[in-house]
Amino acid sequence: MTTPPESEATPEFIEKIRQRPIDGFALKNLASAGLTWLRTNQELVNALNVFPVPDGDTGTNMVLTMQSAFDEIKDSPEEHVGKTANDLAQGALMGARGNSGVILSQIWRGFARALDGHEVIDAPTLASAFAAARDTAYKGVVRPVEGTILTVAKDIASAAEAALENTQDPFEILEIVVEEAAASVERTPDLLDVLKDAGVVDSGGKGLYFIIEGMLRFSKGMPLDTAVASVKPLSALNFDDAMQTVEPGQDYEVVVDFRPTESLNLEKYFDALEDMGTSIQIGEGDGMYRMHIHVPTEKRYEPIDYTMGIGTITKVHIENLLAQMDELEKQRQEQPLKLTPVEPGQIAVVTVAPGPGFANVFASLGAAAIVEGGQTMNPSTQDILASFENLPTDKVIILPNNKNIIMAAKAATEVTVKQTAVIPSRTVPQGVSALLRLIPDGDFDAVVEDMTSALEDIETGEITTATRTVEIDGVNVQEGEIIVLHNGKLILSSDNLQNACFSFLEQADANEYELITMFYGVDIPKTEAFRIGDLIRETYPDHEIEVQNGGQPHYQFIISIE
Repeated sequence: MTTPPESEATPEFIEKIRQRPIDGFALKNLASAGLTWLRTNQELVNALNVFPVPDGDTGTNMVLTMQSAFDEIKDSPEEHVGKTANDLAQGALMGARGNSGVILSQIWRGFARALDGHEVIDAPTLASAFAAARDTAYKGVVRPVEGTILTVAKDIASAAEAALENTQDPFEILEIVVEEAAASVERTPDLLDVLKDAGVVDSGGKGLYFIIEGMLRFSKGMPLDTAVASVKPLSALNFDDAMQTVEPGQDYEVVVDFRPTESLNLEKYFDALEDMGTSIQIGEGDGMYRMHIHVPTEKRYEPIDYTMGIGTITKVHIENLLAQMDELEKQRQEQPLKLTPVEPGQIAVVTVAPGPGFANVFASLGAAAIVEGGQTMNPSTQDILASFENLPTDKVIILPNNKNIIMAAKAATEVTVKQTAVIPSRTVPQGVSALLRLIPDGDFDAVVEDMTSALEDIETGEITTATRTVEIDGVNVQEGEIIVLHNGKLILSSDNLQNACFSFLEQADANEYELITMFYGVDIPKTEAFRIGDLIRETYPDHEIEVQNGGQPHYQFIISIE
């Protein structure tokens, strides 16, 4: 990518960028800039969670979607902008993750369709491309909701079309579009009450804004890798996310707990860390800070030495990432799942599992393929497609088991010749219930209908720790408290895990059911999980109570009532 020689570009550089036609090569530069600026602000987008749960992943999903899009064109010498745009859109489709990533891929698909046959982008073509992006994105959603990324795409298109009355310079249109995108994002809480209640703007819309703003910043020669320094609550730090994207040169993970001797100059501290490594996260609680960073081998002690100069270090943790990744891969190879063989003509079920315990449950119930994924690790369209393309049958049912994976699952069905159906399971217990209805040799449509009806038989509870203080749906939540979601809706906040479990069972009318299954996650000791299970048995002596290892991150318990 063409980059300015310094953080402040010369007028000559800016003129060079803006005077050349926007052909395929220029679009590649702009897409790279959009990806880079989005990645720089990834954690900011992730933090725009409606519910105060530690699984914000919109920024991550959009970055991975854009990365897949750019990977499709990064080595291409193509100068025809229409061809480049189509390749970019195809990469976005196959790499789409989460609802935001799928909608982003639809935006690129519409954008590319408007550029078919065009060698370069001029002002009218750019406006048409934004309009086509809007139309395609809206058509790709069954029930469009305003106050989301769709609204921002719509406002962008309107601004671009209106700008044609005053300019024929595509970069001037881009500047107007970025200004409108920023305003549109700020208006999203006025259109969607859940955003207003949570005190946030729409995360997908914000991500789209950063992509387009990155393109504009590139055209002005502005830096794209200067992140906005931010401090999270300690409970919101998510090192598992950082492990999902370990890049070359990230040999060690360093975590330092410290108390600053004076008021911490966050900007200066963040700038110093950026010279040492990547995946930087900083958390704070009760005056104590925790710093997380990935660094190459030769710099593994630099963050510690620097932090020692600004405060008192209380704890240090250093992990060899390469060895850790090798060990995880070794464990996967040593403990292969016993999946159900599928015969030609039979119905195969592909299911998404957020942890090894759930994967084993699905395997035991007859799943033919299992895709690793869940909160903060949504699988891509390509991941889902690859899981069943080589199965020896042309009949496939997909269980996404997460509301943020349903759209990617449906996208996978659109790029295969096999007969496929997506059962819209929004929770893992719903997926378990549906899989119990599988009849491999049954009529495809009848089995799909029966499995779909099974979703209504389950009540799901998800128990985790609140990442911020907020009031939503009449529930007052304090950061660090235990919170409960019932079928995806926040219903209560409690000062301890045991009380949260019992309060959920009471509010979910567990007395009216027969079986309670508690899947415990990686954040709760097995002994504690079984202790709470035993207490529930005493309270519900006529129920069958099961405690199983789900292995899911972030959520201490996922509870199924049926």
